[in-house]
Amino acid sequence: MGTPDFAVASLNVLLEEGMNVVCVVTQPDRPQGRKKVLTPTPVKAAAMEHGLPVLQPQRMRSPEAVAELAAYEPDLIVTAAYGQILPKAVLDLPRLGCVNIHGSLLPKYRGGAPIQRSIINGETVTGITLMYMAEGLDTGDMISRLEVPITDEDTSGTLFAKMSEAGAVLLRQELPRLLQGPLEAEPQDDEQATYAPNLTRDDEKINWSKDSRSIYNQIRGLVPFAGGFTIWNDEVFKVWKTLQPDPAAALPAGVTDAAPGTVIDMGTEGITVRTGDGVITLTEVQPAGKKALRAADYVRGTSLTKGTVFQ
Repeated sequence: MGTPDFAVASLNVLLEEGMNVVCVVTQPDRPQGRKKVLTPTPVKAAAMEHGLPVLQPQRMRSPEAVAELAAYEPDLIVTAAYGQILPKAVLDLPRLGCVNIHGSLLPKYRGGAPIQRSIINGETVTGITLMYMAEGLDTGDMISRLEVPITDEDTSGTLFAKMSEAGAVLLRQELPRLLQGPLEAEPQDDEQATYAPNLTRDDEKINWSKDSRSIYNQIRGLVPFAGGFTIWNDEVFKVWKTLQPDPAAALPAGVTDAAPGTVIDMGTEGITVRTGDGVITLTEVQPAGKKALRAADYVRGTSLTKGTVFQ
């Protein structure tokens, strides 16, 4: 059971290890792109390549969806970023249990956006937790974990790829034990739990009063799925990439009194903006109604000027 690219590597492991994948469950097809073309999920596309039956219930909690899944008599259910909470009726179906490949080192970052929020929060290490599923949100007992470092250059896109591979590695490693029956697993310490709810529009809005490093981490955590944004001329102005801020660098002359969000400089490196503790240079931007482009190219033909204040 899975939906995005993150889950495809784990499906491939099951097939490579000779498992009898009796069916694949994924989210319904969604419209994609400007033309809103109905598009299968990456997991559905992978399943179809292997001729596997695919179920796409709107609500996995519905009695009809549970009955359809139960007809396959699964011994083990493996989930990875499926996108729906499973009801007890599904959790109780397989004799070997339901396991989840979760994108954090639980109990930290329970929820739907652990990878993005680990970058946004400036973490340097994250990982995969293989866990038995319970009725709560990512509260099940932990079978094993695998650490994954986060570099300063990682975005959510690069980290998703690393985590997908790590999840597949951990699943392959533990699969022989999983097939022997329910395992002794480590309960989570709920007092240590933190949460990573799905990102909202508010998470994408840049607060220029924050320190430069926090803004840098925010942008990395939003790429490539959404990008950060600010407001200029009453329109959304997206930011897709910045230079890594140097905390030791001296502030340019005349910056100290500038309000956060003020454009300090525009040139070959990009657009330099005042932040709460210094400056940050935007290197890839997207004006409203336009395509993303290098900030250095954008400044050659824009009405944006030094002294402009982003909101």
